[in-house]
Amino acid sequence: MAQVRSREREQLMPWWVFLVTGIGWLLISMLVLRYDLNTSITTVGYLLGALFLAAAVNEFLIYAVTDTWRWGHLLLGIVFVLGALWGFFQPKDAFWALASVLGLLLVLQGSMTLIGALAVKGPAWGLGLVTGLLEILLGFWASQQYYPARAALILVWVGLMALFRGIGQIVLAFAVKREA
Repeated sequence: MAQVRSREREQLMPWWVFLVTGIGWLLISMLVLRYDLNTSITTVGYLLGALFLAAAVNEFLIYAVTDTWRWGHLLLGIVFVLGALWGFFQPKDAFWALASVLGLLLVLQGSMTLIGALAVKGPAWGLGLVTGLLEILLGFWASQQYYPARAALILVWVGLMALFRGIGQIVLAFAVKREA
């Protein structure tokens, strides 16, 4: 019985798929963190295009199986396809747009964290206060017009995210292999 279940799991998602995606994430991390500014910015732009393409496929699949809000999913899928094309054909512009949006989102997130910490005043409200202030400062730093500093923030963020994602995928691959 246990052998049948492990074979079913192996057929659902082979362990090596996680290993391959983990290695891919590590390669992206190396491209972003190791090479010069131009190569790293271009890599993040292409990664943004791939993310938009995956989101477009997701929206088109939802469009195919749902009965409500079909037009919304179709419209969003088309917008994501346009975003993917922009990321693939103008990767540097896509990167700088991501940097601008990230600054705004960090200021909004920091404001909400700060307000939540002040409103609740729980046992760790000081931690929320410091976190909110740091997010706001980081958001203003990411929003400033000095491009190299903004690029450094985004590149370190994307590079570390890809590194941790790659390590997590490889660990998951060996955990799935052990269970199979």
